[in-house]
Amino acid sequence: MKIFIKNMVCNRCIMAVEQLFESVGVEINDIHLGMVDTKEQLTPEQLNIITTKLLDIGFERIDDKKSQIIDKIKTTVIKLVHHTGDQLKTNLSDYLAEKLNYDYHYLSNIYSEVEGTTIEKFYIAQRIEKVKELLVYDELTLSEIAFKLHYSSVAHLSSQFKKVTGLTPSYFKNIRAEKRKPLDKV
Repeated sequence: MKIFIKNMVCNRCIMAVEQLFESVGVEINDIHLGMVDTKEQLTPEQLNIITTKLLDIGFERIDDKKSQIIDKIKTTVIKLVHHTGDQLKTNLSDYLAEKLNYDYHYLSNIYSEVEGTTIEKFYIAQRIEKVKELLVYDELTLSEIAFKLHYSSVAHLSSQFKKVTGLTPSYFKNIRAEKRKPLDKV
């Protein structure tokens, strides 16, 4: 049985959800960001327990198809930006259409309708959060960060960073105040 879960954005989330399912006594076939595949069909009572326990630790079970698609879009973008380091060989729309097996216009319309913003803005917000993370670590220069995140230039990165945050990357690096957000809050 596949159970879709909102707000799973990192490997620690996977571990937390896996432990939750173990504590309830449910065996898992497969688990990855946004989805758990159980070995057996769950009873309504088990689903209620899991739903409650998920809410207790900041996750949410997703039942409707639109929410599942939106969560898949977010999970795919988060994986792309934060976990793979891959460069898009095509544009974002083609990448998402290929990964999710849906027409991009369909994905875009559902996402905009429910979230009130565009997929592109979500993608940019995720990239800026990654830039913030790398700036706080202070291990790479701005040029290296631009290269690592596949920006066309440092100027493009700086311009986008300032547009989203209102700060220049160097000013952000200097203040390093609590300016980062958890990925599920972006």
